[in-house]
Amino acid sequence: MPLTLNDPRMQRIADKVAVSERLTFEDGLLLDEQADLHTLGQLANQVRERRNGNYAWYNTNIHLNPTNVCVYRCRFCAFRADLKDEKAYTFTDDMLRTRVLEGRASGATEIHVVGGLHHKKSFDWYLNVIRVIHQTCPEIHIKAWTPVEINWFAFITKKPIRWVLEQMVEAGLGSMPGGGAEIFDEEVRRQICEHKADSDVWFDVHRTAHELGLRSNATMLYGHVEKATHRIDHLLRLRDLQDQTKGFQTFIPLAFHPDNTELSGIVKPDILMDLRMIALARLMLDNFDHIKAYWIMLGEQTAQLALSYGADDIDGTVVHELIYHDAGAKTPEGMTVEQLHRLIREAGRIPVERDTLYRRVIRRGREWSVGEPVHAQQNA
Repeated sequence: MPLTLNDPRMQRIADKVAVSERLTFEDGLLLDEQADLHTLGQLANQVRERRNGNYAWYNTNIHLNPTNVCVYRCRFCAFRADLKDEKAYTFTDDMLRTRVLEGRASGATEIHVVGGLHHKKSFDWYLNVIRVIHQTCPEIHIKAWTPVEINWFAFITKKPIRWVLEQMVEAGLGSMPGGGAEIFDEEVRRQICEHKADSDVWFDVHRTAHELGLRSNATMLYGHVEKATHRIDHLLRLRDLQDQTKGFQTFIPLAFHPDNTELSGIVKPDILMDLRMIALARLMLDNFDHIKAYWIMLGEQTAQLALSYGADDIDGTVVHELIYHDAGAKTPEGMTVEQLHRLIREAGRIPVERDTLYRRVIRRGREWSVGEPVHAQQNA
C-alpha cells in the first residue's frame, strides 16, 4: 500500500516505489539530501520485504588476509604496511592451511580472501594462495580478490584481465568480493586513493568476471570527502552494469572508519547516515537481490535496525577480520551462529543460513550441503 506523504515530490517517489518503477538520479538526490529517515526506511522496507520477505540471511565464513604489505598508500586505509614495518606480515603455506582447517572445523562454507599488494611477491604466489586453500578444503567456497588486486596481477604479469581471472578460477576461485570500489567519481578517488585502479578498471574486472560466469558483490565507501551527487552516481553506475550482466549478488555500503588513517580528522559516519545509506541503496538498486548490513562495520545494534531499513543480509560469523579493526572498529572480530540467530530474531526477522551463492545451507551434525535458493514468495 503506497505511503501518503505531505511533500508532493516525496509522494511521487513513494508512488513509484509502490509499483516498482525505477527511480532516477534526481529522485535519489532528493532522497539522500532531504527525505526524513523514517520515510526513507518505510520505502526501503517495502522493497526489502517484496524481494526477500521476512528472511535475514547470514553465512558461516572466515576471513583471510594473506599479507598487509602493500605498494599503495590509500589515505583511508589503516590496514596496509610497508615491508619493514613492525606490523608487516605475510602468510606461509602452512599458515594458510592452518587458517583454512580452522574454518572447516567451525563449519565455514566460505573463505573471504583480500589483502595487500606485496611488491616482492609474484603472481604465482597469489595464485598459490588460492590453490593451497582449495586443495586443503575443496568444499569451502573461495571468494577472493577485488578488482584492485586483479588489476595488479594483470600489471605484473603483463597479461589481460581475462587471463588472470581464468588462472584464478582454474586454481579454485569461486566468486569475487566487491571491495576497491570506494567512490567511482575520479576527483574523489584522486583525494583518497590516487594511485589505485580507477573506476573504469573496476567495472572492466567485474564485467569480465561476470562473462566468465563468476558472481560478485559491490560496495561503496561513504562518509569521507564525497557528496550526495557522488553517492547517487556510484549507485546508478552499478545499476547500469547489473542491467547488462546480472552478475552482482549483493551490495554492501561501507562506512568510512577514520582512526589510524591519513583522514583521521574526519568524523566517523553516525547511525543516521548508516541507515540512510542502507535504505538509499535498497531503493536505487532495483536489480540487486540483496543489500548487506555488514555488522562488523556497523555494530550489532545498527545492523539489527538496518534489517528494517532495506537490508536483508548481515554477513556472517566472519572470524579474523582485520581491515576494519585496524581502522578502529570496536565490534568483535567474529560472532557465533547462535549470536547471529539472536541478533536476527530480536530484529523480528527469520534467520536463514546461506552459502556464498545464496542457497540454503542444510546441516546434519558436522556435515552440511546446499539446497535451492530461497525466494521471498516461499516465505509464507
